[in-house]
Amino acid sequence: MTRFAIPANHPSLPGHFPGHPIVPGVLLLDEVMQAIARRDGAAPTALLRAKFIAPVAPEETVEVEFGPAGPRLSFTCHVGARVVARGEFGCPAPPSR
Repeated sequence: MTRFAIPANHPSLPGHFPGHPIVPGVLLLDEVMQAIARRDGAAPTALLRAKFIAPVAPEETVEVEFGPAGPRLSFTCHVGARVVARGEFGCPAPPSR
């Protein structure tokens, strides 16, 4: 599991949406991809599916849980008990030995 929060001063927030900022889905996916790269040593190769279920506000802590590693890696993002996003990435095969 990994955790992250998008700061309130992130440059994408003023336009998404004025007066009621929410974290763009692309930022959530980027954080998930970075967590996979840190964990597995390689970034995912494809986004196979993604569903954004609930908005995420700036400064909210997002927890990411991952399914088993393999050619397809599922993820679920939570803010507290609320599921906010889920999906699946295609990942490169581990290096052969």
